[in-house]
Amino acid sequence: MKSFRIKQMEQYIMERRTVTMEELCQHFQVSMNTVRQDVASLVEKGTVKKIYGGVTSVEKSPLLPFEQRRQRNADGKRAIGRLAAAFVEDRDIIFLDSGTTTMHILEFIEPDKQVTMVTYSLIAINAAEAHSNVEVICLPGKLERMTRSFTSADTIKALERLHINKSFMATTGISATGDVTNSSLLEHDIKRAAVARSKKNYLLMDGYKFGRPSLVTYTDISRMDGLITDEGPSADLTELCRRKSVALWAATPQESPQVLSENS
Repeated sequence: MKSFRIKQMEQYIMERRTVTMEELCQHFQVSMNTVRQDVASLVEKGTVKKIYGGVTSVEKSPLLPFEQRRQRNADGKRAIGRLAAAFVEDRDIIFLDSGTTTMHILEFIEPDKQVTMVTYSLIAINAAEAHSNVEVICLPGKLERMTRSFTSADTIKALERLHINKSFMATTGISATGDVTNSSLLEHDIKRAAVARSKKNYLLMDGYKFGRPSLVTYTDISRMDGLITDEGPSADLTELCRRKSVALWAATPQESPQVLSENS
């Protein structure tokens, strides 16, 4: 009952943006002490923050057009993609998530490696055409132009029949407690299925996205075998990965990545 009430309280705050503590007491018919405890849980989760006399929702990262996202931190995204490609081995079956960072992996897969790529990303499909060593399995669906990806119930059904060695996942933002989120409701179930079907999962993320959760959570960071980010990840992100036993690598312009923590 408590977890259900907290979830309802979270939704109530998100819909109204800012509410007083007294309003929460009256609406949920609980004591002020109970409200304080519930709010503390939501503050720790990173979805709300306390203000004088009440709470307000944390601004969520919006779903921006693909080209706008592609141009932001372009050099950092490419460095992350280069480092991620080093984890691809010969004969691997990989899942490439839609996103403006994951698409760079194809540029750096060594040409002598034979790889099968599973994806619902239009950008990744088009990019793979230039790489004869990459076999492409396109997941079905309707083209969503905002994300340049194919989505439908059939996308998930097709994915659930496949065995994947490694997935390379994207995110709109991660909460302070490790919720890996996404702005697209249409892609939510596809991402969940990809993580479930993969033997190993790697999260690719620009450092500025930490502490900025988006609309929906599709997994917890603990489900990731490693997180690959750009230079200068915060101390809080480094500590989160340590607590969750997730390896953390920082991509740099140089050939040798900075290893910040490794999952033992």
